[in-house]
Amino acid sequence: MCGRYTFTTPVPVIEERFDASFLEPMPPTYNAAPSQQLPIITNAEPGRIQLVQWGLLPGWVKDVKAAPKPINARAETLSEKPSFRQLLQRRRCLVLADSFYEWQQTTPAKKGPKTPHRILLRNEQPFAFAGLWDEWVDRSSGEVVPTFTIITTEPNELMASLHNRMPVILPDRHAELAWLDDGHSVSEHQTLLQPYSAALMQEYPVSTLVNSPANNDPSVLTPAA
Repeated sequence: MCGRYTFTTPVPVIEERFDASFLEPMPPTYNAAPSQQLPIITNAEPGRIQLVQWGLLPGWVKDVKAAPKPINARAETLSEKPSFRQLLQRRRCLVLADSFYEWQQTTPAKKGPKTPHRILLRNEQPFAFAGLWDEWVDRSSGEVVPTFTIITTEPNELMASLHNRMPVILPDRHAELAWLDDGHSVSEHQTLLQPYSAALMQEYPVSTLVNSPANNDPSVLTPAA
């Protein structure tokens, strides 16, 4: 799964990289967590970077408190689940990031503390996760609440030692534009949901400071002693 990531690249660099502009200022986040407002680009407005809540709240939900609000969606079953099937057809997004975290179980019995690792590209450049988004409307107030989820897939060779899933990182600008393009079919979109090349990634263990979203500063990026 993907439950924590970073967005630390300067805004001008991000705007040039993704050919899109921020609607509002976005400070760096070193420990992005579910329920936070984080930057995405939707297929509906590909030239705008919006801050949207992480944790999908589908538009058809009636009981918000009881709704599960998934932070991840499995690529292999998107077309099978009502929560995701229509969104794959009409509401896709790029989730902007420059690294993410995963927790490795280091004991054979799979018990005890886990070691957090930071995973990033070898060139240390920003990238986009493939995501889905939706809008929920509060019928009493009319408030529109946009939310998103990150798509995951099978792990590559690097990630397999850390976890049995990994987020889908779109490999290049062509793939990012194709993911947002409404002119592509569902099957064409699904072919983009592949593990990123392990040869183009790196990882290292970090301290357990990252375990708490309250720790949101550069110290969480420091390699573990």
